[in-house]
Amino acid sequence: MKPIVTIVVVPHERFSCTQVSLESIYAHTNFPFKLIYVDGNSPAKVQQYLETQAQEKCFEIIRTNYYLSPNHARNIGLSRVDTKYLVFVDNDVIVSPGWLTALVNCAEETEATVVGPLMCEKQPIHKRVHFAGGESRVVTDVKGRRHLREKMYKQGHNAVELRPQLKRTQTELAEFHCTLVRREIFDRIGYLDEAMLNTKEHLDFCMTVAQVGGTVYFEPDSLVTYVPGPPLEWTDLHFYMLRWSDAWTLGSLQRLREKWNLSEDGYFQTKYKKLGVRRIATIIKPFVRQVSFGFENKPLKRTMKKLDRKFNRYLSDRYAKMLPQRKLELPPIQKVTVTPELAKA
Repeated sequence: MKPIVTIVVVPHERFSCTQVSLESIYAHTNFPFKLIYVDGNSPAKVQQYLETQAQEKCFEIIRTNYYLSPNHARNIGLSRVDTKYLVFVDNDVIVSPGWLTALVNCAEETEATVVGPLMCEKQPIHKRVHFAGGESRVVTDVKGRRHLREKMYKQGHNAVELRPQLKRTQTELAEFHCTLVRREIFDRIGYLDEAMLNTKEHLDFCMTVAQVGGTVYFEPDSLVTYVPGPPLEWTDLHFYMLRWSDAWTLGSLQRLREKWNLSEDGYFQTKYKKLGVRRIATIIKPFVRQVSFGFENKPLKRTMKKLDRKFNRYLSDRYAKMLPQRKLELPPIQKVTVTPELAKA
């Protein structure tokens, strides 16, 4: 039977989880699928591994010689999808048995446009809830100002205890860590917005889907876990720092505000104050403790934070200057013809 779903794997924030993630997909996915792996300038060791696996398992690799922002990577994969559904999966996600079957069943039975799984986070896998559906919409106050309403359900709960209580339900939000999408929606909304560089792109996408009449569902029978950084190897550092750069974050927030005509309220002010927090937590603090024999060493941390901001600005400026000459030109969205057999599949 011809597969009706394509898994599109894209870089999230590092490369050191590549093998564990890919092996979980092939170990725990019984539903027929195609796979497209978007490799955004992974280090040589990872590149070689992926090329070997692609030959053995017959999947397609699309490699660039530069790092990719998330929506840019997803669009590259999307441009090659010709199936009824696709599933965006980050390269640090570990799936569980039956995960894809549950997502497809939900889409088929509800006619959902987007389906998100029960998303867990960190290790041990499949234990701590990261996301179980949520809210994403614009609300208007009495003065006519528009505000973003964002809420993630059940974050931090014990997944083993919570899961029997959860039911499939329509929701407003799914996360790009892992989400199934009905391919035909892109005929209506076009490619994902690449001005959303590194944060809140899932909110923008889900609100865009809702704007054109699409629906989002949460499916707890599908269980996956994303394993966040820190970057475990030196070869992760450059991409990680660019991926969570101040420039990309500010650019994304500005695009979100302008696109949805949002007030620059406390929501955005809080985001501005947290600029660089991931780099501080995963790179600077561990380094300071290591060289200070376990002590916090606040003066050194302040110095490192200043250096980090300057170096981070250099990385993002350099990337911005070089990207126009490197960036792949995507073809126009091609409408997928759904045959009667595919429609009933």
